[in-house]
Amino acid sequence: MIPASGRLQSIRLLHGHPIQSWFRLSSTINKDFRSTFVSAGHFHLHNTDQLFKKNIFVMANRLSQVSGHISNAYGRGLLAGEVAIITGAGQGIGKATALLFAKEGAKVVISDIDAKRLEGVEAEIKAVGGDVLSVAGDVGADNFPKQIVDATVAKYGKINHIPVSPTTRCSTLPPDDAFDVILKIHVRAPFRLIRQAAPYFRVKGDQRENRSIINVSSTSGLHGNVGQANYAAAKAAVIGLSKTIAKEWGPFGVRANTIAFGLIHTRLTAPKEGGETIEVDGKKVALGVPGAARPETADEKVYAGIPLRRGGTVEDAAGSVLFLASPLASYVSGHTLEVTGGVGI
Repeated sequence: MIPASGRLQSIRLLHGHPIQSWFRLSSTINKDFRSTFVSAGHFHLHNTDQLFKKNIFVMANRLSQVSGHISNAYGRGLLAGEVAIITGAGQGIGKATALLFAKEGAKVVISDIDAKRLEGVEAEIKAVGGDVLSVAGDVGADNFPKQIVDATVAKYGKINHIPVSPTTRCSTLPPDDAFDVILKIHVRAPFRLIRQAAPYFRVKGDQRENRSIINVSSTSGLHGNVGQANYAAAKAAVIGLSKTIAKEWGPFGVRANTIAFGLIHTRLTAPKEGGETIEVDGKKVALGVPGAARPETADEKVYAGIPLRRGGTVEDAAGSVLFLASPLASYVSGHTLEVTGGVGI
């Protein structure tokens, strides 16, 4: 039989050079197969070569799958060579998504309204060998979509993924202003960015190329929420946007999905008393939830309604974005993935 070390080496070769290693592996298995089974009299065939060839390709295909599982478990390339525009990447879910995408081999174009935070994320990605382009800006600004799309295409020549994750809630602005700001950030901004990138998605190219749009919604968009009429309306709207894109862009091989997050621990769900703010249209907006519990001090009562009995982390959130962007979700489109720890079932 093939020694254990030989089998592991075969898998390593298979991951590094698929075609060449199949043939190397074929000869090894072929020889081993003959000596172990045929010489022992288990097979009596006039033409064993045909059986060997069939067996080799079946086994090589399976080993290729195993190799993929092994490599993906260590984050070595689910998005290798692909280009992603990630907004809101200065912190929270956007930052975690950018780091994870880069780890999985994507070339990431990151953006945030906070230029200093964005510089820090860019440095982190470069420190681990990632390929990154930083474009600071306000996702709601009229010139932002053209600015970031042009910069992306100028450097990388294509766009594969746009996970759109604007994250702002307004509770201190006058009602009309708060409603308008939320719709501008959560509906108008994603729509305009996706529209600007349309020429690079709506093309009849290689249907096997992995391309996707991922909008971020919320359980508020699915079920509504007391005191969040503006936020719930906006998050429901992006679900409709994703479904429409899925139908219109599907013939071009583009997938479009939405993620509805439950409780994810970010500065938006942190105690408002912490003093976090963001500036929108020149107005400073307070972030957070009044009286909210911090993850490190939360007791069982805080999570009583969550079957998993905990809040989600930004890494949990980023993992769901990666799944929908990756080839693992190659036949998933028009779907709303609930990432809630079991809430809503």
